[in-house]
Amino acid sequence: MNILFATLVDINSMDERGIYQDLMRELAVFGHKVFIMSPAEKRQNKQTFFAPEKTGGILKIRVGNIQKTGKIEKGISTLLLEHQYVSAFKKYFSDMKFDLIIYSTPPITLEKLVKYVKKRDGAVSYLLLKDIFPQNAVDLGILRKNSLIYKFFRKKEQRLYNISDQIGCLSNANVKYLLEHSDVQRGKLHVCPNSITPQPLGERNDAADIRKEYGIAYDSKVFVYGGNLGKPQSIAFLISCLELCKDKPGSFFLICGEGTDAGIIEEYIKDEEPKNIKLLKMLPKDEYDRLLSACDIGLIFLDYRFTIPNFPSRLLSYMELGIPVLACTDTSTDVGKVVEEGGFGWWCASDSRKAFSKLIDSICGMDSEELKKMGLCGRANLEENYLASQAAKVILDKAMA
Repeated sequence: MNILFATLVDINSMDERGIYQDLMRELAVFGHKVFIMSPAEKRQNKQTFFAPEKTGGILKIRVGNIQKTGKIEKGISTLLLEHQYVSAFKKYFSDMKFDLIIYSTPPITLEKLVKYVKKRDGAVSYLLLKDIFPQNAVDLGILRKNSLIYKFFRKKEQRLYNISDQIGCLSNANVKYLLEHSDVQRGKLHVCPNSITPQPLGERNDAADIRKEYGIAYDSKVFVYGGNLGKPQSIAFLISCLELCKDKPGSFFLICGEGTDAGIIEEYIKDEEPKNIKLLKMLPKDEYDRLLSACDIGLIFLDYRFTIPNFPSRLLSYMELGIPVLACTDTSTDVGKVVEEGGFGWWCASDSRKAFSKLIDSICGMDSEELKKMGLCGRANLEENYLASQAAKVILDKAMA
C-alpha cells in the first residue's frame, strides 16, 4: 500500500538515521511505498520540490522558519503549516491514492491535511503522539490555562485526536494520561514507543583517543547529556546540579547540544570556570555516537513541573551504545521506572539537586565492569522493546485491523 508520513522533522533522505527515518525504512521493508512530507525552512532558500527514492519519495515543502527563531515568527510559521502542506499535497500527489497517513506531534496543526487525505482517499489515519500540547506549554508557564490561545490550540488538539483512527503513545503513562484528560476512545490508544534500528555494538577500544580529542578527563567517570537545551530540560536546575558537583573527584560532565537556553550554560562555564564540565555544540549523528561511546553514563533532564508524561528519544541513544542512564525528571513520566526496573540506570526527582549529587557519588564509586554490565542490560532492553521493526509492525497491525 501507499503510506504518507507528514512531519516537521527535516528529512532529506530515508537513508538518514533517526527515529522517523528508521521507522519509515522498516515500513518499506514490509513491501509498502513510503512518501514523506518534510519542511524546508525559509532560511534554506529552497522552493518546494519532490525527491523520488527507490521505496517512495520525499516532498520538501517550503515553510517559514520554525526552529531557532523568535516566538512571533515561529507562531506565524506554525499556523501557516496546514495550508502549505495541503497545497503541496494537492499539487504533487494529485494522481496518487494513499491507504495510510501517519503523522506525529508536534505539531497539532496538520489536522486539515489529515482530514483532506482521509476524505479524498479513504486513508486510515495514525497519530504518533510524541508530545502533548498545549498542556506542556502550560506546565512550563509559557501559556495560561484559560487564555484564548490555549483554548484555540486545545480545540485543535481534540480535533486531531478525534480524526485519528489510531493513536500510538510513547508509554503506558501516556495512555493513562489521555484517558484521564481527553475524550479519546480507549480502543484508539495503544503503546508505540520511540524506536530505532540500532547499529551493531562494537568494542570500545579507542575511548582514550576520543577523550583526548575532545579534552575530556580520561581518569574520571564521564556523565554525558546530549540533546536539546531548552525550557523542557530545566537548564537552571541542571546548572545547580553541576554547581554542586563541580568539585567532585572522579567525575566529569559533558553537555552536548543546542537550544534556547544553551547560552545560560555557556555563561555559567565562562564565569565559574569549572574544571570538570564541558559544553559542546550539537554534533552530526555519527560523530555524536562516536563521542558517546567514550562516555560512561547518559543523563536525562526534564523539568519537575511537567504534568504530562514525556519520554525523551535521547534515551535510545544511550541504550544503543550500551551505557547506563541517570534520569532526573518530574514524577509524571515513567521513564525513570523503565530505567530502574530494566536494571540499566537510576532515577531522581528533578527538584532535588542533593538527590542528584548523592547518586553521582554512588555511581563514581562503582566498578567500571559493573557499569558496563548495566549498560548491556540497557542494550538488551532496547533490542527487546524499542526496535523500529517492532513499531512498524504495531502500526501496520493497527492500521489494517
